[in-house]
Parts: sequence; structure tokens; C-alpha cells
Amino acid sequence: MLVENIMKTDMQTLPPNATIAEALKLLQQYHIRHIPITNEHNHVIGIVSDRDVRDASPSIFNEDAGQTELQNEIQTIMSQPVVTVHPLDFVEEIARIFYDEEFACLPVVSNNELIGIVTEKDMLYTLIQLTGTNVQSSHIEIKVPHKPGILPEVASVFGKRKTNITSVLVYPYHDDPNYKILVFRIQTMNPMPVVQDLRAAGYELLWPNDIMGPKL
Repeated sequence: MLVENIMKTDMQTLPPNATIAEALKLLQQYHIRHIPITNEHNHVIGIVSDRDVRDASPSIFNEDAGQTELQNEIQTIMSQPVVTVHPLDFVEEIARIFYDEEFACLPVVSNNELIGIVTEKDMLYTLIQLTGTNVQSSHIEIKVPHKPGILPEVASVFGKRKTNITSVLVYPYHDDPNYKILVFRIQTMNPMPVVQDLRAAGYELLWPNDIMGPKL
């Protein structure tokens, strides 16, 4: 999946000479958490979060505080330089940037111009879609040898039952490079016939296991 498939293109931006008060108004009006700061060429030169604005605003507990802080220019509190992504980047790859850098959003840039934004909420929803948990399905985990051809081999068991597979994930098995975990989501609320077929074929099921299987 590409970034352009999940990015939001309806964005609120501000120039660097806008005031903190203007940023606060946008954050409250549109219920957003980040505002890209752009110049006259629509180049991203900074980004401001709701936390940045909150930290720069007068404390509500200070009765003597004036409102002059809110008239400061937004460029005085914006974060820069800004890490950006391209619309043709893979979502799975930019997820690493979110994790490593602990970002909450990433501007999307093409030809040096801002065209969209991706937030951590967008990433979480995309993960839900990729794992198939957004549709009614049953979850099956299988420990298999790490060898070529194992995935279609296991999938053929589902095919014999004409069971629709909604998603497949592959995980490492602890620190053992000789095995992998295949995680299938299948579009049935009664997976037991397939589970029995898998066991009969000699596969080791991690979920459902012998104890929890009948509860699925």
C-alpha cells in the first residue's frame, strides 16, 4: 500500500509569520493536532503541534498573564527541519519512521510541494486494514519451517475447503531462524473444519491450540 492511498489532502496550513493565536484557532476549529508551516511556494519549512501551541500559550492558572504570547509568530515555535515522505513511498516503510523518530505526523511532499499529510491515526487504521481485523473473520496461527514454498503449501489446505483468506502475515518465531509463524485471517466464524485439516496435515497450530480451539 502506498502513502498516496492513505494520506489526507484536505489540510490546514499557515505561513511562518502567522501568529500563535491563529494556529490555536485552527487547531480548535478543525480538531486537528498538527499544522504544516509553508512558504509562498508551498514548501514545508516547519510543523507545529497542538502541544507546541499549548506550551507557548499563557497558563490559565496565571491571572496576571497577558495575551502577548499569542501574538508571537508561529515560526518562533515551529519544529524544523521537517522530515517528509513521498506519495509513492510504501506505508510499511514509513511506519518505521513513525516508530524510530516517535513522530505523530509526516507531511507528504511531491516536487518539493506539500500535497498531503499522514498521521499516526492514519497508520493505525491502515494496520487494521492490512491485518484484516476490520472484517468479521477467524484467526489462525501456524508454526512452520522457514523454507521456500511453505506459504502456498499451507494455503492449499484452505483452498480445499474453499475458505476465503482475508489477510496473511508472516512473523519470526522468537529468535529461531529455522521457523516462521504464518498468521491467517479467514472469512468464516467456524474455522474448526480448517483447523482439523491443518492438524491432520501435520502442521503445528499456535492458535487455536488444543486447549483454546473449541472456544473459537
